[in-house]
Amino acid sequence: MSRPAAGTTQKRLFSQRDYLAPLPIPTGEPPADVLNTIWRKNEVFLDIGSYSIGSGVMVIWPLAMMFLIMGYYSWDDDLWYIFAIGAGLIVGVPSFILIHGLFRPVPLPLRFNRQRREVCVPREDGEYWIVPWESVTAAAVQHSTVSQGGRMEMGLLFIGFDNPDPDAQEGNQHFSLGFNCGGGTTAMALWECMRSYMEVGPQALPEANDFEGARARLKGRNVFWGECCNYMDGIREYAVTGRMHKALWLVFALFVFGAPLAFMLQTWKLSPPPDLPYPEISEWSKPLPPEQWAKRSPELEAAIAEREAELAAKSTPALSRGNDE
Repeated sequence: MSRPAAGTTQKRLFSQRDYLAPLPIPTGEPPADVLNTIWRKNEVFLDIGSYSIGSGVMVIWPLAMMFLIMGYYSWDDDLWYIFAIGAGLIVGVPSFILIHGLFRPVPLPLRFNRQRREVCVPREDGEYWIVPWESVTAAAVQHSTVSQGGRMEMGLLFIGFDNPDPDAQEGNQHFSLGFNCGGGTTAMALWECMRSYMEVGPQALPEANDFEGARARLKGRNVFWGECCNYMDGIREYAVTGRMHKALWLVFALFVFGAPLAFMLQTWKLSPPPDLPYPEISEWSKPLPPEQWAKRSPELEAAIAEREAELAAKSTPALSRGNDE
């Protein structure tokens, strides 16, 4: 099956699709973990999870607050029950899905092994795939809608894997995972976390969340009370040290996004994050001597060199214009 080359962009009237891999060439965007997907990071492997309970809370919370305020001012209206039903559906359905997800096991992460240049993809019933890194597909998909409220844009980062078993049954030949991070540059920045780790190293990534040590910072308190106290301590510390802009941001996030609740649930479910329960993968995840590390293919070496030259050519005119000004 032929795939568009990495770096290709397909634009339509209300959508855009940017193909990022294969081959995994630079996107030109700095890596940014916009969804807290990095669960573990070391010199051997990177665990990427798609369980973003905090993002779900931060989407539902402002909707709930908005409908509560609107309901307070429309309570005396004759048709208040219609508003209540509509608000219940808009907020209640995603809230039910969120609560249902809280009582299900956390999905296992993808594991990117940079020394072997392979990816472990957990599947159902204890199965897993070991997929060559350079065969992974990635695309940033963005859709736009126009309504009376204006233009709205939504997007995903899709990462796809092919079953390495040539005799795999129909329906078990491909697997893809979507990250609801928005399309365009945001999706590219998230993809760069994985690409930069594999091609540059762990030092190229932003500082990861310490999910494994999250409970230790609660100082013996339970998750919910401890995270609430830590959040308020953060506001107080920023205010006392004169960093009012950070203190005000935390207050804003408290009321608008329900940030403490998001942190509570995230710590409860992801501290520590799940590990891959396969003895073979534990062995596969051990470090190798440098002389045994897998190398880039000649095709990827040439593609990366060409792409880096393109990015350098694009940045040079911009620097020249800046110096002229």
